[in-house]
Amino acid sequence: MKRLQDGINKLLDKIGRPVKFMEVCGTHTVAIFRHGIRGLFPGISFISGPGCPVCVTSRRDIDNAILIARQPDVALFTFGDMMRVPGSLGSLNRARAEGADVRVVYSPIDAVNAAANEQGRKVVFFATGFETTIPLVAAAVETARASGLDNFYIYSVHKLVPPALSALMTDDRVSLDGFILPGHVSAIIGPAPYGFIARQFHIPAVVTGFEAQEIMEGVLMLLSQITAGRAAVEVAYKKAVPDSGNPRALTLIDGYFEPCDAEWRGIGVIPASGLRLKKKWALMDAEKVFRPEPPSSADLQGCSCGEILRGLKLPTECKLFGTGCTPDHPVGACMVSTEGSCAAYYKYRGPRG
Repeated sequence: MKRLQDGINKLLDKIGRPVKFMEVCGTHTVAIFRHGIRGLFPGISFISGPGCPVCVTSRRDIDNAILIARQPDVALFTFGDMMRVPGSLGSLNRARAEGADVRVVYSPIDAVNAAANEQGRKVVFFATGFETTIPLVAAAVETARASGLDNFYIYSVHKLVPPALSALMTDDRVSLDGFILPGHVSAIIGPAPYGFIARQFHIPAVVTGFEAQEIMEGVLMLLSQITAGRAAVEVAYKKAVPDSGNPRALTLIDGYFEPCDAEWRGIGVIPASGLRLKKKWALMDAEKVFRPEPPSSADLQGCSCGEILRGLKLPTECKLFGTGCTPDHPVGACMVSTEGSCAAYYKYRGPRG
């Protein structure tokens, strides 16, 4: 660790100016705080990116899930961290309190099992998350199909990381010296889909793990690229991220899902950044079957989630941070999840940041 710390400081001295790195993944945000890495290197600004799936789920998607859950004989299954995410119609927690059948599960297979055991219920899985969780949902669809279940549905609001980063870099207000790329997502897709970051935008990028040594190795690799005047996508997490990613998982995803435009909270619609069920599986697509019609809703006034997810603001620069918006009473989604940047700043720096 001392070797890495000395190497980083030596390269920072050589560069001679502060640098700004975006950690895309919310787990990296928490890990960088937990390991005290920010305090070790005041010459590096670590900026959170759009890598928290709870944070980027739009108000419209939350409203749709609530409207589906309110329909007769429907049981909506979801990961627990989605329960408190605010939409314009409230939250799934509130919908459950008002009588909707909303259940928390650890795996989409739990929802498939419920569909098999409760034939009188229409079971809908609220499919959220990035490339990390999508293979699990595809496997659940395959299991339901193989079991002949006709009461199992998916409401997919899956998001894809590379298109979001591409959209981020086309924003003239975004200025970065490098990307710390997500380890879990990259274990599925491999490093190749990020190649445009170096080719098109000439920004260094490194895939890292989540231990202190792994993060610092990634930072050292980014600084080495900067001092050498080059840009590439490198992997400092080779034990988990092969060059080809996970071909079996990718094949499973491709069998059931296709790209679609998706709305990201605070950012807007990003082309081809989401996944929906393919047309031949339309009978399992909850949005097509139940046809929810949510009210139009803009992001809340005063909430800076959009700017925070794009790296344009720190959580502490939001006027609601620590006052109108806290982990117990979140206004924006960035304060809900433990991986959310606002929640991380609140936990590690206190209500005043």
